Amino acid sequence: MSSPNWHTRRGLLRAIGFGVAAGTIGACGTTTAAETPPGAAASPTRDYRLGPADQLRITVFNEPGLTGQFVVGSQGTIAYPLVGDIRAAGLTVTEFTDALRTALGQYVRSPSVSVEVANYRPFFILGEVTRPGTYPYAVDLTVLNAVATAGGFTYRANQHRVFIRHADESDERSYPLTPSTPVLPGDTVRIGERLF
Repeated sequence: MSSPNWHTRRGLLRAIGFGVAAGTIGACGTTTAAETPPGAAASPTRDYRLGPADQLRITVFNEPGLTGQFVVGSQGTIAYPLVGDIRAAGLTVTEFTDALRTALGQYVRSPSVSVEVANYRPFFILGEVTRPGTYPYAVDLTVLNAVATAGGFTYRANQHRVFIRHADESDERSYPLTPSTPVLPGDTVRIGERLF
């Protein structure tokens, strides 16, 4: 015959097992999408739209003459062997890969194509930073990283708000300047003056 303690333990283990399955035990340290810190941004590689000055590494399996690095030109196209100018600007990497595979299919039987961004287009930083200008983009760049790259804030800088114009937008927008405020490839970042 089982002891009363065993029934109690078994009930407790069942409750814990149910809690784990339902994801309700806080001590596990797991996070859900709802718990993502505000202001956290996805990496630019997700749904990123290609644009002029992006550098792509294109690999076509068993076709060394079609493999290499190519830059998206000012017209938004890449000059590519066999197919000529092929549009890249405005497409995701996946969409561009599909378009290139289709275009190559007229010349190469069942081409196996791989495309990745070798270097993203640069970002621009203006306003109250020590060295305003154009700088190479690094993945997961934040405004604070961009400011550090440009030599830091001037003494007049507003360190609470930042103005950003994304590459596909015509107007800049104001954002809170936090440690996680993201900068995307091609962005123009402006640090304003603080009010005295």
